[in-house]
Amino acid sequence: MAQKKRIPTPAIIVYWVVTLGLFVGGLFLLAYYTPANLRTPEYDAGAAQKIFYIHLPIAINTFVAALLVGVAGVAYLIGRRLVWDDFAYAAGKTAVLLGGIVLLTGVIWGRSAWWNARPWFVWWEWTPRLTFSLVLWLLYVVYLMIRPSIESANRRALVCAVYGIIAFLDVPLVYFSTKLLPDLHVPPGQAMSSGMKWTLLYWFAPITMMHVGILYHRFCLNRDERALYESAYDNEQTPAVA
Repeated sequence: MAQKKRIPTPAIIVYWVVTLGLFVGGLFLLAYYTPANLRTPEYDAGAAQKIFYIHLPIAINTFVAALLVGVAGVAYLIGRRLVWDDFAYAAGKTAVLLGGIVLLTGVIWGRSAWWNARPWFVWWEWTPRLTFSLVLWLLYVVYLMIRPSIESANRRALVCAVYGIIAFLDVPLVYFSTKLLPDLHVPPGQAMSSGMKWTLLYWFAPITMMHVGILYHRFCLNRDERALYESAYDNEQTPAVA
C-alpha cells in the first residue's frame, strides 16, 4: 500500500523559509564579519577556520539528537507506547546525518589547521576525541541497521530503546576526552573577538532550526508509516463478510 504524501502546511513553509534566510545571513557573517584568518606558530587554517562556526553547532545538535534517542527510549520503557519509538527512530536518523557532517567538517578543518604542526597533511589522527566521535557515529549507524532486522514492532522498540540508552553513554566520552586527555583536535586557545562570538552564537539558530525541522518531518513520516502498516495488518486479520 502506497504511503500518502504529506502536504506542507503554510506554517511549515514559513518555518523553512525563515531557516533558509538564517543560513543566508550566517554565510554573510562568515564572509564579512569574521576574521579572514587566524594564525599562531602552530595553527594556520586559512579560510578553513570559518568551518568552526558551523562545526561546533552541528556537533552540539548531534549530542542533542543522541540524547533524544536515549530519552525516547526511557519513555518507551516506561509507557510502552510505540510513538516514542517513532520519535527515537527519527532522532537516530538525525544523529547519523549530523554526526556525519561533524566528521566531514572536522577532518577538513583539521587538515588545514595543522599544516605547520603536521606537514604531511594527514586527514585523520586517532586522537581520543576523533576516535570517540567516530564511534558515536557508528553506534547510531548500527542503530539504524538493526531496526529492519526485527519484525515485531514491540520487540524492535524494546531492543532499540535499550540500545539507544547505552549508545548515549559515548557522548560524555566525546565531550570529556578533550578535557582530560591530550588531543590535537583542538587548536591552541585564543581569545575570541566579539565578531567571532556573535557569529558562533548566530549559527546555532539556523542549524538548530534545521535539526528540529528534519526531526519533526521524520517523526511524522515514521508515525504515518506505522499507522499505515497497522491498518493494513488489521485489514488482513479481519475475516471477510459474506
